[in-house]
Amino acid sequence: MEAVRLNKYLAVCGVCSRRDADKLIEEGVVLVNGERAQAGRKVSDADVVTVRGKTLHTPQDHVVLAYYKPRDVVCTERDAHAGRIVTKEIGYPRRVTYAGRLDKDSEGLLLLTDDGALIDAMMRGRNGHEKEYIVKSDKTWEEAAIANLRAGVYLEELSQKTRPCKIERMGDKTLKMTLTQGLNRQIRRMCRTQGYEIKSLKRTRVMNIELGNLKPGEYRELTEAERTALYGLCGLEAK
Repeated sequence: MEAVRLNKYLAVCGVCSRRDADKLIEEGVVLVNGERAQAGRKVSDADVVTVRGKTLHTPQDHVVLAYYKPRDVVCTERDAHAGRIVTKEIGYPRRVTYAGRLDKDSEGLLLLTDDGALIDAMMRGRNGHEKEYIVKSDKTWEEAAIANLRAGVYLEELSQKTRPCKIERMGDKTLKMTLTQGLNRQIRRMCRTQGYEIKSLKRTRVMNIELGNLKPGEYRELTEAERTALYGLCGLEAK
């Protein structure tokens, strides 16, 4: 591997995102050739990089999983008391982490990988990657409320207006929503601005990957065609 910035190296090795890598470097738990690493340093496979005493190696190939996250399973890697945690529930033999969260009360498609560069590319909000959801509310949807959501609504708690989105009515109380953002509890907050509470929320697609026939708690490795297309949409070359 050619020399790259240390935070990218940690991401490529599947340790964490670049942002979290910067925090680890700042905390002093990252060593390069036995010395405390400095932010901005470049490293390659010729260097010995350790995080909390564990030596890193760039993987020769990466895995990407499609997982049906059930309700009550939590996307976290820091809270040891969170109960059911995604990475423990899935029990995959290699360390993988998620690209984009689903809150505890939501279910559906979650992509997990050991490729930090892929996670980083998928998480950049400016890339506008699509995510599709089936949303069931507590009452019948009025067309005016749907039109407001499509155009974008202001979320006072986050001091931000949502991007325009695609919405298809699937029933009196059921919508298919396609977003290009990943704000915290975004759909629930959006619907609340129109006076609706969400009874169930399921993500059915992330970019080109569909939930398909997976059942809650099941996962599968992406096909080669899916991997190639996913990496291409992220501006990366599949490994």
